[in-house]
Amino acid sequence: MQWLDPLLVLLALPRYGLSTLFVAAFISATLLPVGSEPALYGLLRLNPDLFWSAIFVATAGNTLGGALDWWMGYGAHQVVDKYGHSKSHVKAIEWLEHLGPKACLLAWLPIVGDPLCAVAGWLRLSFWPCLGYMLIGKFLRYVVMTTALIYFFPS
Repeated sequence: MQWLDPLLVLLALPRYGLSTLFVAAFISATLLPVGSEPALYGLLRLNPDLFWSAIFVATAGNTLGGALDWWMGYGAHQVVDKYGHSKSHVKAIEWLEHLGPKACLLAWLPIVGDPLCAVAGWLRLSFWPCLGYMLIGKFLRYVVMTTALIYFFPS
């Protein structure tokens, strides 16, 4: 695990704050249970002048993580077919097929948002519209949540 120390030093806030934020946002958009909001908030507490840069970097990292989820879902189609289709599973699939790529606006939601991106890929919903809707939803989430955190927890 000695390789981990140099990586953590490289990504440490505030020297490489935006790269750290990008990595945190990317990882938090995958199916791993990690949140990027603490990294975003911490970076903005240290560097308030980076507000919009940080929002855009977090949005980009989180959207690309959602795109990875989409591709994982696309590739996992055969694996999921091995398991039975429960009533709730069928209803969720019908709902997603009905909404299409617009369902990816909800990719910002905790717990269900990241799997939603994977299911969109599994259903083979159009990649670029899904990515666009993910980007819009994630951008709005970061703007609202960061503004709220800064308002309720001023320095």
